Amino acid sequence: MSHRIVRKRQIGEDVFWAEVEAPLIAAARRPGQFIILSIDSDYSERIPLTIAGADAGKGTIELIWQRVGKTTAELAALNEGDEIDNIAGPLGTPTHIDRFGVVVCVGGGIGNAPLLPIAMALKQMGNRVISILGARDKSRMILEDRFAEISDELIVCTDDGSHGRKALVTEPLKEVCSRDPTPDHAFVIGPTPMMKFCCEATRPFGVPTQVSLNTIMIDGTGMCGGCRVEVGGKAKFVCVDGPEFDGHQVNFDLMIKRLGAYKKLEQQAYEDYKQHKCRIGLHG
Repeated sequence: MSHRIVRKRQIGEDVFWAEVEAPLIAAARRPGQFIILSIDSDYSERIPLTIAGADAGKGTIELIWQRVGKTTAELAALNEGDEIDNIAGPLGTPTHIDRFGVVVCVGGGIGNAPLLPIAMALKQMGNRVISILGARDKSRMILEDRFAEISDELIVCTDDGSHGRKALVTEPLKEVCSRDPTPDHAFVIGPTPMMKFCCEATRPFGVPTQVSLNTIMIDGTGMCGGCRVEVGGKAKFVCVDGPEFDGHQVNFDLMIKRLGAYKKLEQQAYEDYKQHKCRIGLHG
C-alpha cells in the first residue's frame, strides 16, 4: 500500500514537514509512537520517524524530518502527490500521559517535533505546561507557534542568541526546577548530549525525567538488536521497550558511542547521493 504525500513544505534549515496518507496509522497512533518508512520497495533503507501529529478523520499523519543523510535527502526531494511505498506503524510504546500537575517539556532542534504531540496530550489532560525550546540559531527553530498555542509558559533560546534568549536549554531548565514548587515531571527530547545534560540538570531536584531515544533502528520489532541501549544497567530495545525511558537511568555515554558506529558510512552515502554516483549510495 503506497502512501501519498498530501502536503509538504520546508519549515526550517534542512527541516521538512509533510502530511501523508496513512489512515490505519492515523486511527491507531498515540503520542510518543513512531513509524518506519522506506521510500521505495527495491532500494530504500528503512528509517524511523516520529509521528508529529495525526488526523484520523482525514486519514493522514504528520512527519517532520531533518535532511542529514541519503534517505532523508531523498525524502526531502519528494513533492506533493508523490508516494512513499512503505510505512509501518504505529510502533513503540506510547507516552504515559497523566495529570501530573506542572510539567516542563524541553525540546532541542528536531526534537521539538516528537515533543509536540506529547505536550499537547499533557495539556489536554489538565497539566500546566512549561515549554522550553532550543536550537542552534533562529533558522533551526521549529514549531514555536504551535507550542505557543498549548503552553502556559514558553521559553525560547538559541545557542547564538539570534532568537529568544541566548542560552542552552539546560539554563532555563535549572531555573524552572529551582522554583517552589518544583515541576512534577519533565519530558526531554533532542540530540543525545542535550538529553544527557538535561537529565543531569533535573537530577538534583528529584524531578522525574522522561527522554525519547533516537537510535540506529532497522526492523522496529526488537529482532535485529540495532537499537539496543542500557537502562538501569539492563539491555533495552528502543523500538519495543521505548522509545521513552527514565532519563536518569539511561547510559548516554554508551548510546553516544553506538550512534557513532556508522557515522562515516552515513556521510559517504549522503555525499554519493548528492553526486549521483550510485543509487544505493555506497561504493562497491
